[in-house]
Amino acid sequence: MARHPSSVSCVPAIPRMSYARKMWGSRMGMCRGRVWKYGGSGKREEYNDYGEHKENYEYKEYKENYEYKEKSSYSLQSLFSLYSLISLHSSLSLVSCSHPIGALTQKLWYNNSVKQKPLTVAYFSMEIGLDASMPTYAGGLGMLAADLMRSAADKGVAAACVTICWQHGYMRQHIRADGTQSYENVDWNPSDHLHKLEPVVSVTIEGKEVKVGVWEYRIDSAEHSVPVYFLDTNIEGNTPEDCAITEHLYGGDGVMRLKQEVVLGIAGVRMLRALGYEDVRTYHMNEGHAAFLTLELLKEREYKNENVRSSCAFTTHTPVAAGHDVFPYDMAQRVVGDMLPWHIRDLAGQDALNMTLLAMHLSRYTCGVSRIHGAISRRMFPGESIDYITNGIHPATWACPEMQHLFDRVMPGWREHPLLLEQKCRDLPPEELWHAHQEAKSRLIAYVNQHTDRPFSQDVLTIATARRVVPYKRPELLYTNLDRLREVCGGRVQIIHAGNAHPNDPFSQEVIQRIVERAKELKDSVNVVYLENYNPTLAKMLVSGTDVWLNTPTRQHEASGTSGMKACLNGVLNLSSLDGWWIEAFDIDPEAGWRIGPLAEALGPEEYRKIDAEDLYTQLQYEVIHEYYYKERKRWIRCMMRAIGLIGRFNTHRCIDEYLEKAWKR
Repeated sequence: MARHPSSVSCVPAIPRMSYARKMWGSRMGMCRGRVWKYGGSGKREEYNDYGEHKENYEYKEYKENYEYKEKSSYSLQSLFSLYSLISLHSSLSLVSCSHPIGALTQKLWYNNSVKQKPLTVAYFSMEIGLDASMPTYAGGLGMLAADLMRSAADKGVAAACVTICWQHGYMRQHIRADGTQSYENVDWNPSDHLHKLEPVVSVTIEGKEVKVGVWEYRIDSAEHSVPVYFLDTNIEGNTPEDCAITEHLYGGDGVMRLKQEVVLGIAGVRMLRALGYEDVRTYHMNEGHAAFLTLELLKEREYKNENVRSSCAFTTHTPVAAGHDVFPYDMAQRVVGDMLPWHIRDLAGQDALNMTLLAMHLSRYTCGVSRIHGAISRRMFPGESIDYITNGIHPATWACPEMQHLFDRVMPGWREHPLLLEQKCRDLPPEELWHAHQEAKSRLIAYVNQHTDRPFSQDVLTIATARRVVPYKRPELLYTNLDRLREVCGGRVQIIHAGNAHPNDPFSQEVIQRIVERAKELKDSVNVVYLENYNPTLAKMLVSGTDVWLNTPTRQHEASGTSGMKACLNGVLNLSSLDGWWIEAFDIDPEAGWRIGPLAEALGPEEYRKIDAEDLYTQLQYEVIHEYYYKERKRWIRCMMRAIGLIGRFNTHRCIDEYLEKAWKR
């Protein structure tokens, strides 16, 4: 099996890369909310994704003044000199190394490490979406993790993130003319984006030792840096079977999932120790995948539940029972072995190992990700104390270039203080706001027209909907009655779809195929396109360039959702059923978009589908289309301002403040 490229050196490991960067004169990114890669080619996120010139982020100045020089350009003598300086500074002494670099034992690394500063939070997440070219995520869970860590960096929180270096996360989607799809792995080289660190820890999986290495990625703001540690089993010394543990995100059967969660939780805590993190105030589990970290903490703390509970927090993201990881105990015993404590059934359920229960029962704080999701979770787990912290987005990442320029001029400081978006949104000059949106729309239309033989128009109301193709999101609700859709939208609306189906999910693939067929049926009245290969780069174009963002989840199935927040930030109006975050947003300002259907809970799914479909057509006919084509745009632009204002609350800076207050304090 192919292995990640890594350099082999005979010099001792440098314990803290931050010292090395300082000694070599490196500054790792000076702009708040932007991430620079290791190496000499600074890499930004926002403008590159929109095709902007690098000069727009003062890239040249960064490169001229702060270019990071590769360690390989230094002689062994200079490296030993540098190490000596670090050793003197830290009052350390070198230890002899009887193992080759890359195969260090955990004990050896402890002897050779520098104690890190205390962490407010170590954030464990199965996935994280830091860069479109790094397939280490699959969906919203990973995008949220990245936005939270960006805000932690902006706000100077002492945080570190632990995740997995997936060889294959999301897959590249191709849609044929008949709507059928094919998927292929996204090839990437971690060394192009990440920095390989030296420590290797081991965990016991199915009775044998598995080695786990680590890569580092830095999220830097003006004054602070948050490291992201990517755990990797695809290293020397492991069997091909063990190398494959970190190959596919959410791939394989239950046994493979258990192995992956052992690596994330147990090896994750051990890796923090190996890196020198002894003082961690809170271990935060982003979904139940990370719950095994509590087993390692139990082992460290003499199996005293309260000693573990006092240090842990947990966020659940799943409002349906089927979405929670549950494993038979015989399978868990075979994979996890002696790491399962004697009282595991008291912690994780009597009949099967429920990762959500394990995380809840060993956390001092548990929350859902919206007000409605918190209530649903309390019903799902009677007797458990479950709060809520509604999700948000990182504004500086998701605002398109035109909006960023406008915000910088009208509300300076919005990146650091997103509340200004609420306080100053009505100060935005209407014509400049409209012009900024039209520029973003022009970019989207140009992209769409490269992928369809029926050209879209800049002047036609554009509705976009993009998300994972799963039943509860009801991606076909718009096509419930094609005659009604023709009557309402004919010649006045164009529709963009995007979203990936799991390669092993025939239902979702058939949904995409049917939407492509509907597009052909409607071609003489409504222009419809399904864009392939939905990823963060395409998402940024969609949430900024469309006029209306359509979201149709089945009630009480959308835990929060964040795509609608990204649309609001860019002045795009939401048309959504009342679920997740939109319930709270619509309560705050019902003029910032439209709702589909009632909030009532008494009806069944089929009744809801019929009611919501008819209400969707009615809202389009008498509200959305009428307002868009009204001879004066003033009302539409006022709604755009109000949508932007919502993100004064629905941002990850506010999330971090709430987590600090509720979850990360003792």
